[in-house]
Amino acid sequence: MEQEVLQVKKAGDFHYNIFFEKSFEKLSEKLNALNKKGRKICIVTDSNVAPLYLDAVEKELKKTDFIYTSYVLPAGEANKNLKEIEGIYEHLIVNHFDRGDLLAALGGGVVGDMTGFTAATYLRGIDFVQIPTTLLAQVDSSIGGKTGVDFGQYKNMVGAFHQPLFVYANVQVLKTLPETEFISGMGEVVKHGFIRSKDYSQWLLDHKQEITERQPAICQEMIYKSCVIKKTVVENDPLEHGERAVLNFGHTIGHAVEKLKDFSLHHGHCVAIGCAAAAYLSLKKGFLSKEEYMQVLTELNAFHLPVKVSGLSCEDILMTTKSDKKMDKGHIRFILLQGCGNAVIDTSLSDEDLTEAITEICKENKEAAL
Repeated sequence: MEQEVLQVKKAGDFHYNIFFEKSFEKLSEKLNALNKKGRKICIVTDSNVAPLYLDAVEKELKKTDFIYTSYVLPAGEANKNLKEIEGIYEHLIVNHFDRGDLLAALGGGVVGDMTGFTAATYLRGIDFVQIPTTLLAQVDSSIGGKTGVDFGQYKNMVGAFHQPLFVYANVQVLKTLPETEFISGMGEVVKHGFIRSKDYSQWLLDHKQEITERQPAICQEMIYKSCVIKKTVVENDPLEHGERAVLNFGHTIGHAVEKLKDFSLHHGHCVAIGCAAAAYLSLKKGFLSKEEYMQVLTELNAFHLPVKVSGLSCEDILMTTKSDKKMDKGHIRFILLQGCGNAVIDTSLSDEDLTEAITEICKENKEAAL
């Protein structure tokens, strides 16, 4: 099965498409279909992605009626801040971008979040498209309209909901993705199975070899299946008032680890560690059997994702979770599993509960820790 397009409903009858392709060759066709003849487009990318794919995307833009420019951000989560956003604003102002023009995010999750936030706030909102170049961005961050930047040590604390006009996922770019980046993306992939589909979790394990070999057809099917799960949750709760919070499974403790490690660990690795902690809490609450808990750890290990972390204190991790943006009236909205494939929101966890789970992921285990 090779799917080419998936629709995500935004509001009413309006939707946007996720295109699954094996090159950039149809990008010009998708852009021309926006009917923005003579408009400007700015490709926002970063210093890692620009040398790999900026020329290819600009080649496609030459086939369109757009006037195009590009802006290259310094790569890395450490640069996901308001100061760098100011640089994009200045570029748009100097090049006279108006409300009819648009941005294109060419890169991973950081570029997508920053470009989307810029689009949401420049002139009170202009259009943008997503061209994700990492597995993590293709299955997660490019979908759903969450945009934002970090503020000091607080991850994604400043942001806005702003949906793209479309998402163009070229699965061939995964061939050039560093192994650690690919594994990081798998952290979000396996999370989708944990929260909404036991069958998908089994499918991932059944196709482990093809996935780790990055076989294009299987990767395209995997990305499609993950996107179906995410888009279904997002459509049910576009502004995260309820169900959408389940997508944060593994993220509360994962984000704390990510911050305390000063973003030296990849996002998906930290999410995996958070998933292990959340699964442990689910076990202790009686939501998961011992066998189901071990299944979660087995799947994480199967894709070389960590379930432990070293070099951090339990106290620091606990305190950092308290600054998480998912706090609700002083309580953490924690996502647990009531059986594999069924994530639920829980606000009853005590500091003692969290400390026990954090202690579990901080236990020394050289083979499973980062």
